[in-house]
Amino acid sequence: MRPDTPAAHTTEAERLLRTAERYPGDREPLLLRAAAHLELADDRPGATALYDDLLSGDPADPHLIRALKASNLWEYGHEAEARAIIDGLRRERPADAAPWEIAAETLESHDELEAAEATLTEAAAHLLVPGAELPHAMVSLLATRHRVRRMLALDHDDRDTLADRLHSGTIPLDELHDPKRLWSLGSSDPTELQAEIARLRAELGSYRTALSRPFPVAVLHWPEAELTELLTAYPELETEYPTHRAHLTDIEASLRELAAAGAHNLGIVRATVPSYEAFAASESSSPANAALLPQYATTLAARARATPWPPLRTTSCWCDSGRTYGGCHGAE
Repeated sequence: MRPDTPAAHTTEAERLLRTAERYPGDREPLLLRAAAHLELADDRPGATALYDDLLSGDPADPHLIRALKASNLWEYGHEAEARAIIDGLRRERPADAAPWEIAAETLESHDELEAAEATLTEAAAHLLVPGAELPHAMVSLLATRHRVRRMLALDHDDRDTLADRLHSGTIPLDELHDPKRLWSLGSSDPTELQAEIARLRAELGSYRTALSRPFPVAVLHWPEAELTELLTAYPELETEYPTHRAHLTDIEASLRELAAAGAHNLGIVRATVPSYEAFAASESSSPANAALLPQYATTLAARARATPWPPLRTTSCWCDSGRTYGGCHGAE
């Protein structure tokens, strides 16, 4: 169960910091998660200290860290510094959608709607490639831009139309982002209230998806050589993995079943025998114990080792076949 009190968030942040000491190769994603928990615990100076710690080194994603830092700073009175960071990000023009969206949402949350819209429009102009398949982060940015422009009562443009087309929810974005709908919460008409509850549930679903991103539902993938080594050392696990081909088929089938059941933020984690043996030792158990396998997958996912599923159809398949996902396991 995820933390839901300030004390529990502080405890989780401390656990993540201890984990980062054990796994220095995963330090950046673990510290980012710890900082998020400190923000939820209202320890915003502590979160800023973690962002500064990461930025003092050579982080893999400095734009994302700076955007998160700006958002956090503004929340506890450091507006000028936050604005300066956001202005700097816009000048640097990140190649990923997430920093742009975080910066824009920070402006939006402080009633800077025009600045938020300008930031999102600039990001869309910089990042959109005509005809290319869009990653989740870009779809999210377009939906956020749609919401901000709806609040500003701006006419739809081509990018708003694209956001509408990419939206997979049952309630259209125009209705979901209608600024007037909040007034219906004061209605005494049961029909209006029921309709608003449905809209809010749909919107909450999208927020749940976003919040779940650091906590993927992950499935283990054993590359062929690793699986051969595993079964040679621990033949008791052959009932779990009768053949490597069956293992790959099971991965795709399991993920599709989870997606069909409504699960979000699915991922695949690559397993290795030395890593699994070290995990089993840390649990004071034998690697032959099949019950450890899902726990091992969860631990790898918690260390930000999960690759999101499904990949884009035009990118390499997760199974290392050398073919595109659309021409391999992603084929209908």
